[in-house]
Amino acid sequence: MSDSSILPPARLRPEAELARDALSTPVLSRAARLARWAGPATRVDAGGGLVDEQLPDAAAELGLSGEDAAADASEAWRVAVDTGLVEVVDEEEGTVRAGDELSLLTGGSPQDVLSVWLGALETVLGDASVPDLGGLVDAIAGGEGPGELDLDALDWNPEAEAEFLDGVLGNLYLLTVGEDEAGDAPVPLPALAASVIVPDDMAEPSNDVLEQVSDAMMRLDDQFRMLEPVGLVEYQPVDEALMADADEEPAAPVDDTDVARYGLVRLTPLGLYGLRARLLEAGFEAPAVGDLADKGADALLDGTAVYPPAAAHAETEHWLERRRPLEAARELLAAARGSDEGAPLRRLRCQQALSLVGTAAEPALREVLDDAELGGLARVWLAEHGAADVPPPSEAMIFWLTVDTVAAQLAAEGESEELRGLVEGLARQHSGFFDTAWRVDHPATADVLEAMGRLHSDKKTAKEARKAAFKARSQQGN
Repeated sequence: MSDSSILPPARLRPEAELARDALSTPVLSRAARLARWAGPATRVDAGGGLVDEQLPDAAAELGLSGEDAAADASEAWRVAVDTGLVEVVDEEEGTVRAGDELSLLTGGSPQDVLSVWLGALETVLGDASVPDLGGLVDAIAGGEGPGELDLDALDWNPEAEAEFLDGVLGNLYLLTVGEDEAGDAPVPLPALAASVIVPDDMAEPSNDVLEQVSDAMMRLDDQFRMLEPVGLVEYQPVDEALMADADEEPAAPVDDTDVARYGLVRLTPLGLYGLRARLLEAGFEAPAVGDLADKGADALLDGTAVYPPAAAHAETEHWLERRRPLEAARELLAAARGSDEGAPLRRLRCQQALSLVGTAAEPALREVLDDAELGGLARVWLAEHGAADVPPPSEAMIFWLTVDTVAAQLAAEGESEELRGLVEGLARQHSGFFDTAWRVDHPATADVLEAMGRLHSDKKTAKEARKAAFKARSQQGN
């Protein structure tokens, strides 16, 4: 995915709600608590971390116990320092004080809180890309000199590891924003790992590739366990029993319950916000529903052309909420005109938007009844809304609207099964359809007829469509 890719729109929760979620995450709430706990007697080392002698008190302040208490307290402190909740005053003496960012968590705007949380997220993501500390100690011991890190012995490439995690999170983001239900379904960990390991053109993964997927799953299991406390994901870890025998490959899952044992991950609403912020920072075009609310109808129709249906619906509702119904209808119809390649899909989006306006749009539809490009659309809308005295369309208008509709569907969803059914229905309902269709004065006539030839299952009818497409191209060339 290049940084010029246009991603589907994210359906974000209100910032106030997201800020409340951020404040309640274990990572940020612990960091804030330690920032308030710190005082003149608090000491840090050269790297800004709490000295070992103070870790037990910090863990007690957080209510932590057990063998991981000191490590968890140390992480919370590091987040506090990285996000500016704590400031190191004197590096030589190791003294600290509360940072300027701490007041933002209670007195700042939701955006201020989310900015602090994004800093915490970056710290945790950096930690998640680092192998276990035991491996680091062994690698240091194997270095050329005391305290030197031997990356070859560790078999760890920091850039590659960070790139791998970014790729996984990028795919999780795409799966989330690409779903009409806002990615409510959790993603099985094997499928997510395979999405970054298995080549797109590989029909059947090789044993070597499957082994790589298995290794990636184990890495991701550790990483998602670390990312859940910062609020990025909801994660159901891999069943420990599946990893009991390291020499035996786990059997393939057979049902939904079995799939869950291999790990399930879902991006949280806060995580969706965080990953979108990172994508924007990296130069991607990552829209959010509502971005087009203040723009013109032309931007709305063009922008929603590539949106999934539910996202396009939500974006259009946002747009309409800020306008008077009749004025909005007139603006939409004006933007729907055109003979360019994107015009049919604009008219389809216009028709969908007008269905949300209601009967207040009727005067605007009557004003375009004689328009060559909008007259057919207007008649369909008026008939669907039970309007009286709607003039019948001419045969030329019916055929033009048919070509325009098929062209829009091709642009929206390609040569789908739904479109195949539409094409076959048209050929059945209209005797001699292709004898007339090739004469239609529409820029997409030849392309539509060629597509109908590919889509129709009846060989004779498909041949008629191709012949009609050839005639249409010949007519365009004259």
